[in-house]
Amino acid sequence: MTLYLPRTTTSQITEALMAERLSVGGGAMNMVLTLVIVTDEADHYDAVRAATEAGREHPSRVVALIRRDPEAEPAIDAEIRRPGTSGPGEAVLLRLYGPLGEHPDSVLTPLLVPDAPVVVWWPGRGPADPAADPVGRLAHRRITDALRAPDPVRDLVERVAHYRAGDTDLTWTRLTPWRSLLASAMDQPCGWVNSARVTAERDYPSAELLAAWLSERLEVPVERGTSDGPGLTEVRLTTDQGDITISRVDGRVATLSRTGQPDQTVALARRGAALALAEELRRLDADETYASAARHLEPLLAGSGVEG
Repeated sequence: MTLYLPRTTTSQITEALMAERLSVGGGAMNMVLTLVIVTDEADHYDAVRAATEAGREHPSRVVALIRRDPEAEPAIDAEIRRPGTSGPGEAVLLRLYGPLGEHPDSVLTPLLVPDAPVVVWWPGRGPADPAADPVGRLAHRRITDALRAPDPVRDLVERVAHYRAGDTDLTWTRLTPWRSLLASAMDQPCGWVNSARVTAERDYPSAELLAAWLSERLEVPVERGTSDGPGLTEVRLTTDQGDITISRVDGRVATLSRTGQPDQTVALARRGAALALAEELRRLDADETYASAARHLEPLLAGSGVEG
């Protein structure tokens, strides 16, 4: 069931949420966190759907702040979806008109679940400094996605320069399968790694982050190659016992090759927003590995001649 409240107020929304909670017996009291989505009308459908899928693992109150006509009179149109309508948690979609779109924190604050952690996600272009953003200041974790920016690498570098504990970016989360496979390959005797090469489509920020992580962890030079994609297509580690190569040309299945050993086929599908978001919601502390790789990103780009 969905309840529509056109031209409403935060107090009326709060009352409606309380009534819905009583009618279903519990509601927000069973939520493990509040997931806030800051988006626009064009992106909100896919973002709420991804949050709903992630919510099957992490029951949440989802609050979508959807900016509408900035020239209109201040107004709020609310849409409240009961638990079970779109997943185990409740969803509140707020369309903000006029100046309210510039001050979404004032609308959001009364709707936060008491004592529940707050995670903010910008599925489109996010702020350069998420922790200084009015909504970001209310959050324990702040999730952005540089891939959605007009210049993804520059956007990521700018955000890294403002990094605060609790920040993360889905360009990093998409690398988890790659990093796991690389770590597994190096668990076997492989000799000393002398250099590495990361190949991906142009302006793909996950590739720059993976190169930074490898360079920082292995303390070796990492070359950045360009391919037609999709996404990341190859990582090659050059060791004194031969090459270790992970190659993925179709975005789904990779081939792990080691000198002197038969090739292995490994599932390595590209990750959608829902899977990446679900992974980020598993932790509410700072991601120190991301922070370390991110700090290494700008010097690596400067040394390679790539403009950030």
